[in-house]
Amino acid sequence: MSNAVQEELSLISNSGKSKKKRWGLVITGVVGGTLVALYAVATPFVAPALRKICLPYVPATPTQVENVLKMLNSRSGPVVDIGSGDGRIVIAAAKKGFQAVGYELNPWLVWYSRYRAWREGVNHKTTFYISDLWKISFSRYTNVVIFGVPQMMPQLEKKLEMELDECARVIACRFPFPHWIPKHVSGEGVDTVWTYELDTLKKYKESRSVDQNQIPSDLV
Repeated sequence: MSNAVQEELSLISNSGKSKKKRWGLVITGVVGGTLVALYAVATPFVAPALRKICLPYVPATPTQVENVLKMLNSRSGPVVDIGSGDGRIVIAAAKKGFQAVGYELNPWLVWYSRYRAWREGVNHKTTFYISDLWKISFSRYTNVVIFGVPQMMPQLEKKLEMELDECARVIACRFPFPHWIPKHVSGEGVDTVWTYELDTLKKYKESRSVDQNQIPSDLV
């Protein structure tokens, strides 16, 4: 075999190896980029599940939204949704004329909520924050909506009782507070909402404290 033919075959072989190497790098880059993208998207959803108290994303049903709005009838002042998810409660309240705020730990859901509010023409009446509910105060809100889980309700009950004014109303969805007595209950099953009036709760607590103090010491 001539030297020219050998050189040509060598060039063809090297060219094939070079193409395979380039394709290998391309595939590696695509796979790596996909994994990074999936990690970026999935982490905000998975991370809350690793917390001691998890508030999972479960979209509110149309009936739940309707029941919440019923409990906001004749109310004034701002509305806050704790764990606002995709923003549907905040947006629905804004459409009813409220200045509405949502707090959500998942940034993707917050960005999507802002987009939905803009698309539906209520972005001027809504605000969404990426925030941990345990690190902020709700003292400035007179209407509080919460889609909670049983594990968090006792701790949240104490937090809201300390922070909220007596004129505040709290609307719990799916799960009630363990010690508070609701003033109104609307809906059934997973669509049930419990409404609590802070002035009634505090008066009841004060009356119980007075009753306890009136018990003779020898009977305590």
